[in-house]
Amino acid sequence: MNRTDWRVFSAACPRYLSLIGDLGTLGLLHPWGDQLQGGCIVKQTRERLGLGIVLTASLLMGAGCAGTGKTFYLDLQQKQAVAQYQEPESVRIVIEPFEDRRLENNWLGMRTHLWGGVTYFNVVGERPGDVIAQSLADRLKTRGWKGRAWTVRVVSSGAVANLNDTDIVISGHLLDFSANAKSRFFSTVVSTSSKMVITARNLGDQSTTIRMVEGAQRDTVFWFSEADVQQLLAATLKDSIDRYLDDTTINQKALRPTR
Repeated sequence: MNRTDWRVFSAACPRYLSLIGDLGTLGLLHPWGDQLQGGCIVKQTRERLGLGIVLTASLLMGAGCAGTGKTFYLDLQQKQAVAQYQEPESVRIVIEPFEDRRLENNWLGMRTHLWGGVTYFNVVGERPGDVIAQSLADRLKTRGWKGRAWTVRVVSSGAVANLNDTDIVISGHLLDFSANAKSRFFSTVVSTSSKMVITARNLGDQSTTIRMVEGAQRDTVFWFSEADVQQLLAATLKDSIDRYLDDTTINQKALRPTR
């Protein structure tokens, strides 16, 4: 259930409470009328309360909790923490959009609703490879290897790079980049995952460095909103970029593995 679902339920709450209150007058619960005494009255009260709780929970979870099949677009661009100003390194880096090789590339994933139906997730622009390339570039421009800013630009795939203006060309392909949510009674489980292969071509000596980076995260929320999915997927992407920077380094205008 999200906040919109709660507003729908709240608007109808007086009718629901009235219905629950009528439980106390149901003849089914007191067939012996005023003859009930002692433990029987306690048992009758517990039965009424139990039915009230069940009815309330059912109405609460059923109000507006069915999926409509629409798509929510996630903005994964985050404000980067800027390092103390230093002149950017003289190494010139070009990043190409990552190739999307996921088995299902029409969307990132979906939310399955408790009472049926789904909601789909995708990135703004519907091109995850472009989003990842831009996120990597934004990170390197502010705080990349050695905590320094680097000279980086994003170009279209297949653009010709040469030693006159480029030292390193970074490209990659996505094997997994997904976000899913599953609604349950009183909670929603959000899960994200990422798996990509990143290739760096060093134009100076024509060497290549290839690294695979993967990660996954999971969270459970009571009040669900699409922002929960957006924040978790952005955090998963950030973690993947952090791992890549930890696994590589720049040495003599070439990108090398640290181990």
